[in-house]
Amino acid sequence: MNNLSISNNCWDTALYEDKHAFVWQYGEDLLKLLNPQAGESILDLGCGTGQLTEKIAQAGAEVMGFDYAPAMIEKARENYPHIRFDIADASSFRVDKPLDAVFSNAVLHWVKEADSAIASIHQALKPGGRFVAEFGGKGNVLAIATALENALKSISISAQDRNPWYFPSIGEYATLLEQQGFDVIYSTLFTRPTPLAEEEAGMANWIQMFASSFLTGLSDEQQIQVIRVVEEYLKPTLYQQGTWTADYRRIRIVAIKL
Repeated sequence: MNNLSISNNCWDTALYEDKHAFVWQYGEDLLKLLNPQAGESILDLGCGTGQLTEKIAQAGAEVMGFDYAPAMIEKARENYPHIRFDIADASSFRVDKPLDAVFSNAVLHWVKEADSAIASIHQALKPGGRFVAEFGGKGNVLAIATALENALKSISISAQDRNPWYFPSIGEYATLLEQQGFDVIYSTLFTRPTPLAEEEAGMANWIQMFASSFLTGLSDEQQIQVIRVVEEYLKPTLYQQGTWTADYRRIRIVAIKL
């Protein structure tokens, strides 16, 4: 879940790589939709620590990775020093010359300025260039978000403005793409329950990694209390046989620049 355009860009890269490898492991399937070819110029938008960027490079494409989080870019450069990685904002980035494709995995649900991101992606592509993306869609982590809101309410704290995510429907996002000069040739919204690592600590780790904005400004004691309430609320539905599962719903899009 690579971070672009969110308020807290101080990501824990060790926690990300160690406990949340599913982010790029599931993304490997998305590469089949991208189908990178030797010699193509491709941007991995929201590249995180670079694992999928490297997979694209292995296909022979000329690839570069952008991410908003300096810690992610620093780690990506360390992991894959032969690939160009730069800090950039999904809603306002620019490229030196038009590209054959923009690829983005588990990123665009962090970018509430969807119109601005689509405009940036559009200007980055050659006519006929393709945009291939997967991110959280309508209903993504609904149970977890509801539990967080209820847990905050239990200690008299409003969750308003703490939710960092944008989870559109297919209709909503496809319309935004079409309004800015894309032809949407593939779209799907699907449920993908995602098991979390670290057994009983899985949900707490997930919240600290991906939902930290809900805990901003809380004391350590309050944070522990909120996470405990969330776990109690979710245990009947999302905790089975010692493993937590996140209630993911993903949207996949392939669009061509007209």
